[in-house]
Amino acid sequence: MHCAINKWNLLVKILYGIQATGNGHISRSRMLAKYFNQHKIDVEVQYLFSGRDPQQLFDMEAFGEFWHRQGLTFVTQNGQVDYLKSAFHNNLFRFLYDVINLPVDNFDLLITDFEPVTAWAAKLHNKPVIGIGHQYAFGENTPVTGANFIAKSILKNFAPAKKSVGLHWHAFDNNILPPIIDTQLQTKTLTEHNNIIVVYLPFESQTAVTQLLQHFPQWHFIQYAPDVEDKNQANVSLRKVCYQGFKNDLCQARGVICNSGFELISECLHLSLPILTKPIKGQMEQLSNAHALAQLKFATIMHELCEKTTETWLATINNQENTVTKIIPDVAKALVNWILNDPEQPIEQLSTQLWKMTH
Repeated sequence: MHCAINKWNLLVKILYGIQATGNGHISRSRMLAKYFNQHKIDVEVQYLFSGRDPQQLFDMEAFGEFWHRQGLTFVTQNGQVDYLKSAFHNNLFRFLYDVINLPVDNFDLLITDFEPVTAWAAKLHNKPVIGIGHQYAFGENTPVTGANFIAKSILKNFAPAKKSVGLHWHAFDNNILPPIIDTQLQTKTLTEHNNIIVVYLPFESQTAVTQLLQHFPQWHFIQYAPDVEDKNQANVSLRKVCYQGFKNDLCQARGVICNSGFELISECLHLSLPILTKPIKGQMEQLSNAHALAQLKFATIMHELCEKTTETWLATINNQENTVTKIIPDVAKALVNWILNDPEQPIEQLSTQLWKMTH
């Protein structure tokens, strides 16, 4: 790596690739962008997003004039990854064209948050690249389940990086940091009459989700998804995904029902919110997340949309003993300082420092 250029008082140019299939990657990168933007005299960051149509991206002001590439993504149907449809959906010729023609020589350093165009362009041109993300935490000591040859190959080869910085809820290995979240998120003062549950299950049938929630009329569910219209159906308020609206509702919720993505659950742990989570079938990362959450006793797991499991979980929400609080330091700030000042420093040192601040 040769990015500690600030000591020569030169402008550091960084290309930061972000996988946009899930909102978690974008939320995490938004926090890093906040601190990169505080160093505009020293650093110029060009953001690149792939894996989702650009018109489906929202609240992107923090990233300025970002680039977009088609990239690679996965097709899910009714909460399950369909590998065959994913293979036909992705245009490999376009992907190779974008990799070959990405102007990586214009940058001092490349960063990838599991974004394949940036990662493979760096590999092709032998450029330094740092992988930052939850996927880079899956070493030999991290709990893994649902692994098969395809899943392992995707994890290893989807967005390779010369230097990896993993993120997880526990220090399973010495290259792993605590989650990157907005540490300013705070739970609003709740009254005893507050009965709001935030629901975010974007890979499930939204009709099936609504029908499940309507079995519990004593609770008010706010059901977020990318492809719904804002409307109320009995005790369920349907809401199209909106960054600020979602954060506001999260901070006044009594609990959260969600898939087993990393970023949202990290925010829930920070806010001491009870979690009911359903991993996506056939998705090794989410199945492994659910396995880790169960092992750490951080959440309740359901593998199907289950009325009985939901009922049991809702009945425990008022029990303080079942609430997990995870105090997480400002990892984004520390990581940006590491990138700009001393990326030659072993990530193990930063990992030790940050985990001492996590409890």
